[in-house]
Amino acid sequence: MSHVYILGGSRTPFGSFGGVLKDVSAIDLGVIASKGAIEKSNISVEEVEHVFAGNVIHTSKNASYLSRHIALKAGIPVESPALTLNRLCGSGLQAVVSAAQSILLKDAEVALALGTENMSQSPHVLRDVRFGTGLKSPEMDDMLWATLSDEYIGCGMGVTAETLAEKYELTRDDQDSFAVQSHQKSAKAQLTGRFQQEISPVTIFTKKGKEITILEDEHIRHNTSIEGLAKLKPTFKKDGTVTAGNASGINDGAAALILGSESFLQTNHNVKPLARIISWGIAGVEPNIMGIGPVPASQLALRKAGLNIKDIDLFEINEAFSAQYLAVERELGLNREKVNVNGGAIALGHPVGASGARIIYSLALELRNRGKKYGLASLCIGGGQGISVIIEAL
Repeated sequence: MSHVYILGGSRTPFGSFGGVLKDVSAIDLGVIASKGAIEKSNISVEEVEHVFAGNVIHTSKNASYLSRHIALKAGIPVESPALTLNRLCGSGLQAVVSAAQSILLKDAEVALALGTENMSQSPHVLRDVRFGTGLKSPEMDDMLWATLSDEYIGCGMGVTAETLAEKYELTRDDQDSFAVQSHQKSAKAQLTGRFQQEISPVTIFTKKGKEITILEDEHIRHNTSIEGLAKLKPTFKKDGTVTAGNASGINDGAAALILGSESFLQTNHNVKPLARIISWGIAGVEPNIMGIGPVPASQLALRKAGLNIKDIDLFEINEAFSAQYLAVERELGLNREKVNVNGGAIALGHPVGASGARIIYSLALELRNRGKKYGLASLCIGGGQGISVIIEAL
């Protein structure tokens, strides 16, 4: 069987909600990450034969053209097709899986997989205006809140985290402690320059025309403490335990990877891959406990790889909520020392379409940095799904 390889990648800094990247479209963020990935992979842009872009919320006029516009603006040949994917929080990782599938099916030798999101630009939508509302006022929907809520179960994602907290008897202190750890690890990685291995800078302009280069993630809080988090009120339930402090951020950013075939590497000896994709798993779970999705998805990926949980050296489990991560940790029996070693979405933020691409690229780099072999990246998905990918460092 032929194999698919991660040749390289890049990501933008992640901006806070309404922060430094609020005026940079998801398309432009995707272009920056894609150009960085192509450069770091040591390939020419002409060699990219297919583009897969994960994106969740349509936040610009031409959002329907997102993947194609990213490809063209990044300089990818006009003959190379592009596809926009939406598997909610798993979209960025789904882009990687879809790119790998295209290579295995010999539809491409080299593919660009990315995820991008600008949650700050989420629009408000006026319903029924096109054909009139009679004597009624038009109904307005906030597409950000709509994305973070599941009408099928009648609640937001935060309530599903509360359900997991109750089911697994996770205390407020458990959740706040984990959130502090996430910020501490990300703060350390930021201070030591670890994230500069990943980041391609974003240039913005102030209202006065001054050029500013954004080089670092905006959402990390270096002074986060248990005492500070304890002051926050529950966000989703009156007597709940899930707060803004122990949940992931609402953020803007993009991440991209270049995937290549075995035959491409055999004829391009100057390209040195980061990792090999071993397997993936995608599974459904009950929507009201969507956060447990990484458990069956990871178990499926492990079975397909012929591995067990103890074989995995490092994990990247997306931190949608502390409660969600802690439930997954308990079910899979994870050793926290191996998980999210540079922090996760609670600290870095969770631009929903981008996170999957970020975690697998960061995982590949960290395996190489530490001289480790196997890594597993996984995300829970609103609506009740999970997605996992296992890679082997090279």
